[in-house]
Amino acid sequence: MGPEGEQVGVVRIDVALRLAQEADLDLVEVSPNSNPPVVKVMDYGKFKYEAAQKAKEARKNQANTILKEVRFRLKIDTHDYETKRKRAESFLKAGDKVKAMILFRGREQSRPEQGVRLLQRFAEDVAEYGVVEFTPMIDGRNMVMIIAPLKSKAEAKAQAVKTSKKAQVSEPAEVETPAEKPAAKTTKEKEVKNA
Repeated sequence: MGPEGEQVGVVRIDVALRLAQEADLDLVEVSPNSNPPVVKVMDYGKFKYEAAQKAKEARKNQANTILKEVRFRLKIDTHDYETKRKRAESFLKAGDKVKAMILFRGREQSRPEQGVRLLQRFAEDVAEYGVVEFTPMIDGRNMVMIIAPLKSKAEAKAQAVKTSKKAQVSEPAEVETPAEKPAAKTTKEKEVKNA
């Protein structure tokens, strides 16, 4: 293959090397196992650089979903429950999975149906941001349920970047105003101060 990607055809090695030297490029073997071997005239340094840039860009856009954990007790107060729910919603908005766990102590272990009800209520409350991946199941002294986000980590990351750029653009530059002189005290304020 030639420097612009055109087909040159089957040529001898010395002719191919001469073509590469005339174009001031490299002769790169693309498919050594074929018969005859396929070679391409290209700038190998530029090719390697562009491949590295593509790999770097792919790594930058890659997002790993993390499993975050929210722990409950069976007898949880409403305010504590709301705090845990809001925390789980923030995890789901960020594109992470949430592991909701109820810790049973003592006699609470004999009432797993209350734990199921609590986790189902939790799943209904965060249904706007995520969907139940694994239903509640008992794991020793704990009951566990996993909720997956509705949007992937990459989508959440892209949306966060987009909203932060909009916020930067919409904020007007602060204009400094000259400091005003403090107002003179009235005679009444002076009398109160002296008294």
